[in-house]
Amino acid sequence: MPKHPVISIVDDDVSVRDGMSDLFKAMGLVPVTFSRATDFLSSDHIDNTRCLIADVQMPEMTGIELHRSLIQSGKVIPTILITAYPDEHDRSNALRAGVLGYLVKPFHNEDLIACVRSALGPSQAERMEP
Repeated sequence: MPKHPVISIVDDDVSVRDGMSDLFKAMGLVPVTFSRATDFLSSDHIDNTRCLIADVQMPEMTGIELHRSLIQSGKVIPTILITAYPDEHDRSNALRAGVLGYLVKPFHNEDLIACVRSALGPSQAERMEP
């Protein structure tokens, strides 16, 4: 298992994946990126992912469907959903399903970092570089 927490990022937009990856690398975390939810589900990173960030609107499987799939398979990973197309019904359903955060693009890095710190818990969050 990596020394630093693994943050898995699932988004079909390469610029979003790269931007978040750079942010988390600078903070001493280990980002792993995927362009599709199915790629994440078939990866070896599920068991060492400490926080999952997923886009709501993606081809094949949405971020909400990804979260539900993980829960149904017994994998409880703190999940943050991000979207450029906010929908109050989706937000409410996602939060009721146990999603940790629902951020609307463009969001402030500070808001994302706060969600990730919450997902990691105090012992791992304190290891994050500023």
